[in-house]
Amino acid sequence: MASEQEGGDFALRSSRAASEFAHGAGQASHGSRTDSASRLIKVRPQKLYWAFVDPDLLVRWLPPEGMRGRLERFEPQAGGAYRMVLTYTGASDSFEGKSSPDTDIVEGRFVELVPGEKIVQAVAFDSPDPAFAGEMLMTWKLEADGEGTKVTVVCEHVPGGIGKREHEQALASTLQNLERIVS
Repeated sequence: MASEQEGGDFALRSSRAASEFAHGAGQASHGSRTDSASRLIKVRPQKLYWAFVDPDLLVRWLPPEGMRGRLERFEPQAGGAYRMVLTYTGASDSFEGKSSPDTDIVEGRFVELVPGEKIVQAVAFDSPDPAFAGEMLMTWKLEADGEGTKVTVVCEHVPGGIGKREHEQALASTLQNLERIVS
């Protein structure tokens, strides 16, 4: 009976935390690591920017290799929220979902959008595991570079439960997907 009560209390705390996050509260994060990746893509910054704010395009490139995405909410303006469900597509012992055995649920908020230049998002994983707790800040910079655009993603306050090597591989995969979609 005590474990039922504790489980109920955890669910209540998680629900409150999710509600606070959705409304911009709870800015503290448990991660102190920063991960990043970049790629030169031979299209104009403005075209790349639209791939971030068009939900049909976003779900085609944002999930890294081995995952597919589905948006349940998407409000691409400063202060707007989004909820993306990422599902692992194959049986793999090397990946385990943060929200369930084969799923990551991401609650995000658009902090800043500068067309053709920058997208800043605050994201948190819906997970019972405290190793994935906290808010990660993702800054996507689009910088004109000769015949294309240098796209750089910087993830600050990465939760400790996310392995650095795996995260950087996922970011590189995502950037490859972005190039494929916009080219």
